[in-house]
Amino acid sequence: MQHLKTLSLSGFKSIRELDALQLRSINILIGANGAGKSNLISFFKLLNWMTPSPGNLQFHISQVGGANSLLHEGAARTPQLQAQLDFETEHGTNEYAIRLFHAARDTLIFADERYRFSQSSRGTTAPWIELGSGHQESVLSAKAATGDQTAKTILWLLKRCVVYQFHNTSETARIRQKWDPDDNRILKGDGANLASFLFRLMRERTPYYQRIVSAIREVAPFFADFELEPSDNRILLQWRERNSDILFGPHQASDGSLRLFALLALLLQPEDELPSVVILDEPELGLHPYAINVLAGLLQGVATHTDHLGNPVNNPDQLLRPGRHYRGRSARS
Repeated sequence: MQHLKTLSLSGFKSIRELDALQLRSINILIGANGAGKSNLISFFKLLNWMTPSPGNLQFHISQVGGANSLLHEGAARTPQLQAQLDFETEHGTNEYAIRLFHAARDTLIFADERYRFSQSSRGTTAPWIELGSGHQESVLSAKAATGDQTAKTILWLLKRCVVYQFHNTSETARIRQKWDPDDNRILKGDGANLASFLFRLMRERTPYYQRIVSAIREVAPFFADFELEPSDNRILLQWRERNSDILFGPHQASDGSLRLFALLALLLQPEDELPSVVILDEPELGLHPYAINVLAGLLQGVATHTDHLGNPVNNPDQLLRPGRHYRGRSARS
């Protein structure tokens, strides 16, 4: 059982202060344009860049236009941003906190980085473990590499807070290109390795692959099956349609079809492979109303289809099935 219980965030983009936001299995952000929904999601993107070893925080900062664009109303108004994430697990609470300060060359450095684990059976809060200050990249991964179990657990939890945004389906989008078939363990945030991901499921987790195909057929009755075969150590997303011998490729797919393929692959993958936290940015974009209805039911099912201990149910016969369990259901906030 891993659950992001609360998030505190201040000084980040349009978010001046967000104090201990309580999170549940499903959380839906609703608000006017400019209310800060996308900015909250973009904080998790920052975490996605920050946590891999040896760290890519500085690269991400340069990509988004410098630290000034990340700080609330700019560095002159807000010279630092702070965040704390509290994860509830079966044995207690894992907490991770950072404070990033504006520095020369319009970048951010760590003014504070710390973590702790409080075991629920003890009923007390553990002291913080400090990771120092002045570093440009997170040192949590280096601490985890020393064998520190709490650091390893928190790093694993942070890495599994994944943002998925399947908006880019342009002609040059990565999802439309050939990919390395061995890069297949976790679906990338933009769906770039969808063909590789599906190819692995087809070979290693066949019942799960088949339920993805069945779900696609329910929303798109013309769909028959994927045709996934590596060539020269590259693989391309290809499929067949019913009553046709023509092989279709990603450049012949509509934007909505590609997004549908990626969303269903994400939500219907084996439960034991799902990220701890799945963040979807405007998943309904470009989808048919019926597909949105199916998507809503799947979101609810992914969030709630666990046993009483919160552990994934691994029998595919017990999992959501197209047209049976999720038809007509809707997600709740």
